[in-house]
Amino acid sequence: MKNKIIKLLAVLGLLATTNVSAAPKSDTFQTPGGKTVVINHIKHASIHIQYDDMNIYVDPVGTNVEPRTDMTMLPSANLIVLTHEHMDHYDHVALSQLWTPGTVVYANHSVIDKIHRGVTLANGDSAEYRGVKVKAVPAYNTTASHLQFHPQGRDNGYIIDLDGLRIYVAGDTEDIPEMAQLGPIDIAFLPCNQPYTMTVDQLERAARTIQPRVLFPYHYGDTPIAQIRMRLAGSGIDVRIRDYK
Repeated sequence: MKNKIIKLLAVLGLLATTNVSAAPKSDTFQTPGGKTVVINHIKHASIHIQYDDMNIYVDPVGTNVEPRTDMTMLPSANLIVLTHEHMDHYDHVALSQLWTPGTVVYANHSVIDKIHRGVTLANGDSAEYRGVKVKAVPAYNTTASHLQFHPQGRDNGYIIDLDGLRIYVAGDTEDIPEMAQLGPIDIAFLPCNQPYTMTVDQLERAARTIQPRVLFPYHYGDTPIAQIRMRLAGSGIDVRIRDYK
């Protein structure tokens, strides 16, 4: 009996952890119109999307977050989308390495004030670049002791529509009521780390509310993120754990 218990604990330990170092570095999707979308997983909250000969970046960070990323080795940006000004989402050096004179930048007011270029999008605003539709949506804390981290109305999440493929990048947020109004979401990036974003319980609730076809937990730090896959088993949501520590 003792040996059986030890074996069971070992199995549970394996289920509770994920070897993210072996996780794929990219995932490929098709839009309803048959176009290819490649999502490259950089780290933490940094995402690189390749679509229709364009390179789109969300919150690209180079040296502010370990492991350091040399942005000069990545393709120049056509479009950069920034959620807010915290150092793990906003890195001016990384931006300067990615953008060109023709790069379009969408960000909230506080980031635009820092970079002195781009288009300000407040919660609810929309913009379009070369057929890429971007809508800013709310991202904020609701836990009373955490309100100072991401106050309501300041920061953005985004819905990025690529030829009908709707990608929701939540930014730093908790499971806010506005998630129920997002509409159909194909791919969702939802954060999960304390005290800044969601708990595992909140992430599960958010995922069940949004019901994305594919869920990438991200911005998760040391959270035992494999729990999300177990909790959402049978939900119809394809949970993919990638290296977004």
